[in-house]
Amino acid sequence: MSNLEQRLTELEVRLTFIDEAVQALTAADADQSLRLVELERLVRDLRNELATVRTGQGHDPHSEPPPPHY
Repeated sequence: MSNLEQRLTELEVRLTFIDEAVQALTAADADQSLRLVELERLVRDLRNELATVRTGQGHDPHSEPPPPHY
C-alpha cells in the first residue's frame, strides 16, 4: 500500500469515528432538550400548585409584618 493510500485510509477511519461522535452528541443533545422541557413543565406546575396552596391558606407575603430587625 502506498503512503498516499495509507493516509487516505487513516483519514477515512478518523472520519468514521468523528461521524459516530457527532451522532452520539446529537442524540445526547436531543435527550437533554426533552429533559429540559419536562423540567420546565414541572417547575411551572409546582409554581401553580404553590400559588394555589398559598391562596387557599390566605397567605399574602405582603401583609406580613416586617422582621424585627427593620
